[in-house]
Amino acid sequence: MATHSTNRRQLLAGASALLATTAAPSLLRAAPEEDVDLPVTGIVRHNVSSFSAQHWQDHFVELGVASIVADTTSRALHYWNADGSDYRIYPTSVPMSEELTRRGYTKIVRKRVGPDWTPTQDMVRRNPDLKYMPPGPGNPLGTHAMYLDWPAYLIHGTHDTRKIGRRSSSGCIGLYNNKIEELFAITPIGTQVRVI
Repeated sequence: MATHSTNRRQLLAGASALLATTAAPSLLRAAPEEDVDLPVTGIVRHNVSSFSAQHWQDHFVELGVASIVADTTSRALHYWNADGSDYRIYPTSVPMSEELTRRGYTKIVRKRVGPDWTPTQDMVRRNPDLKYMPPGPGNPLGTHAMYLDWPAYLIHGTHDTRKIGRRSSSGCIGLYNNKIEELFAITPIGTQVRVI
C-alpha cells in the first residue's frame, strides 16, 4: 500500500509540474499578440499582485482638493481625497510603449459623462482606419472621462475589459467602466495628478 501512495503522490506532482509549464505561459502572458502592437515577451505578473500602497507625501506637498498618482509600472491608480481619509487603488491600463508615456505633474481640468473620441494624428498614422466615435459601446473612452491639462491625455473608462492591467493605450490611463464611474464621482476638477 505504501508503494501505491508514493506513486500517486508522484503522479500528482508530475501533473502539477506539467500544468505549470504548459498552461501558465498562455494564461499569464501580457496580452494576445493581436491586441497590442508590441511583441509579447513572456510571462508577466498579474498587476493586482504588484499593487503596493503609496503615500501621498512621497508625491505632493499637500493634498489640495484631491490627489491622484497613476503608477505605470504597477498599473495602478492611487486616489486620496482632500483630507487623506479616503484612499483608493484601482487597476488600470497604461500606455503601450515608453514613447507614448508622459510622466510628471498635471491636473484634472474637465470631466465628461459619455465622452466622444477623436483619434490623434499619431494614432491615425499608425492605423488609418481610425475615425471619430460618438459616445456608446464601441467608444474607446468608455462611459466617463477626466481630461488632464496635457492635450490628448485622459483618465477614462473602457468597454474592452481585456485592456486593464496591460500596456494597451495610446497614452491614457484606463479603468474599468464601473471604477471610472466611482472615481469620477469623487474627483473634483482641479485634482492634482502625477504620472510615474
